[in-house]
Amino acid sequence: MSSLIDSRRRFLTASTTVVGAAGAAAAGWPFIASWRPSERALARGAPVVVDVTKLEAGRQVTVEWRGKPVWVLRRTAEMLETLPKLKDKLRDPDSRVTSQQPTYARNEHRSIQPEYLVVVALCTHLGCSPTFRPQLAPANLGPEWLGGYFCPCHGSRFDLAGRVYQGVPAPTNLVVPPHQYLHNTLIQIGEAQEEA
Repeated sequence: MSSLIDSRRRFLTASTTVVGAAGAAAAGWPFIASWRPSERALARGAPVVVDVTKLEAGRQVTVEWRGKPVWVLRRTAEMLETLPKLKDKLRDPDSRVTSQQPTYARNEHRSIQPEYLVVVALCTHLGCSPTFRPQLAPANLGPEWLGGYFCPCHGSRFDLAGRVYQGVPAPTNLVVPPHQYLHNTLIQIGEAQEEA
């Protein structure tokens, strides 16, 4: 009889322990979960992956990263050919202001792959969003305009590499955020390319 009582006692002790542990875990879960950042916070700081498979040459897409708009422009060969022609008209053609781009984007096209430009879509003057103006020599921008970005707030101009023109209010080039290629057509914005 005592072995039957011992057996029941062990069963009840084990059952109570399991139920108690499950109850403690259920009660503690909301507290532990509160330590995790919210979905909104994750979206504001987390890297963003952009699939450029369907992005046509000469077009751009806008994504949000850290609460800011970011453009990904797929440049045509003709667009890339305009970049060296503007060097004497730009304030910082060689991207010497190092805070405006990662080291791997300090080149004439300000990108890892020349075909794709990734820039924060905010004018460096007062933070307005410039407009994409890829047309050559439109009437309101003059015959020397080879395409780029025009800020309607105060008239700042940037070329198709986000480099600022001389004589405009914007003091520096558009910011190139940290980014890397996960694949030829997948760009991750917010994570830096490893330096070679």
